Formats: sequence, structure tokens, C-alpha cells
Amino acid sequence: MSVLPLVFTSGWASGVNAYAVVLLLGVFGATGVSEDVPETLQRPEVLVTAGVLFLCEAVADKIPYVDSAWDSVHTLVRPAAGAWVGALLAGQSGSLSDVAAGLIGGSTALASHAVKAGTRMAVNTSPEPFSNVIVSLAEDLGVGAIVTFAMFNPQAAAIIAGVLLVAGLGTLFFLISRIRRFLRRRAQRREEKRIAGQVEEHPD
Repeated sequence: MSVLPLVFTSGWASGVNAYAVVLLLGVFGATGVSEDVPETLQRPEVLVTAGVLFLCEAVADKIPYVDSAWDSVHTLVRPAAGAWVGALLAGQSGSLSDVAAGLIGGSTALASHAVKAGTRMAVNTSPEPFSNVIVSLAEDLGVGAIVTFAMFNPQAAAIIAGVLLVAGLGTLFFLISRIRRFLRRRAQRREEKRIAGQVEEHPD
């Protein structure tokens, strides 16, 4: 059976939370739930590192503005993780070339990361902080559910991931104008603070 659906699903999930993907796949492989998980992902040091980073992301991802800063740092990390996991899965299966799997996993992760980062920037325009927590929890639960489902029905999971990706890209398109307004307002506030600081330093 082709590993392509699992590569696509793991790529989409990596764009949302790469550490959760590595941790879940590693646990599923180490516990014998799936034989499709490469040994590399099951290594103790990989599981521990992924677990610690997952906890860090679980906290940072729920704090307004900190989540956007965290997303910026992970603009390269998540696509790279998606490509790495995809290549490992392909190498384990042998039904898809490592290069092709890496490209699919990386590009899918990049697209879903763009949706996540853009959505968070829009959410941060809300004056209350609870929306960040709700969105973050929904993302964590969604990634966990779909990656788990992919272990038992990779084709159906890939379809769900594809629908979510398309829907997310469509939503992001409509949110772009709001994000731009937010960035303009933030730049204006920074400029006003800068001018106010200069006035205080030179009152005359």
C-alpha cells in the first residue's frame, strides 16, 4: 500500500504542530500500534525532545502575540519537519521515493503553517485572550485525532486533512485584509510611541 496518504496527512499536521506529530508517530511505533513508523522516530532521545518541545509549544501557542512570534520562528522548522517525517515514512515503506515524499510533506506543512500563522494573526486582533486558548486547543486536538486516525485509515485521514487545508486557505484569503489592517495599526502605534518618546526626551 502506498504511504502517500500518511505522508500528506503528517505533512499537514506538521504545519500545525510538528512536535506533536513526531511524538505521536514515535509513540505509535514504539508501542506497536503501527509498523509503518520508522525506527528513527521511536528512539528515546527523539521522543523526549519532541515531548519537551511539544510542552513548550502548548504554552507559547496559547499566549496572544507570543503565539505569532513562535509561529515566525517555526516558519522553517515546521516545513522541514514535514519533509523529514515524509522522507522517513517513504524510506520505511519503499512505495514512494524519499525526495518525492519530502517535497510533499514539506510543501503541505508549509501551506498548513501559513494557514495557522495567518489565522493566529487575525485572532490576535481580538481584545480578549480566550480565543487564542480555544483555537490552540482545537488545533492540538485536531492534530492528535487526525494523526491517530491516519494510523488506522490513512486514505480517509488524508481526505480530511485535504479538506481542512483547502478550507483553511480559503479562510486565510478572507482574513488577509483584516491582518493587513492589524499590522498597519500596530505600526502606527509603534510610530506614535517613538514620537512620544522623542518629545519626552526633548521637551523644548
